[in-house]
Amino acid sequence: MSDKAAPKTQLDPVSARPLYVQLADVIAGKISSGELAPDRPIPSENHLADEYGVARLTARRAAQELRERGLIVTVRGKGSFVLEQPADDTPKPSE
Repeated sequence: MSDKAAPKTQLDPVSARPLYVQLADVIAGKISSGELAPDRPIPSENHLADEYGVARLTARRAAQELRERGLIVTVRGKGSFVLEQPADDTPKPSE
């Protein structure tokens, strides 16, 4: 038996919304709920790809989307970290 838990949120591969946007929305939700705290790293691209059953490139594009939304910052050689969010600023999903 695997010690990996299945992700709570499944991505919909037949949706009109790209998988990377769906994954970015899932991670953004974890940031807004406090599950991923400010100044803490988000899971690696490889971990996200394995956990959600997507290609590593999809996980990389999701991280790029989160950077564009101002939710994370990536430090070369260190990883991607959650940025402190203003209390009244709610992340908006991409259109």
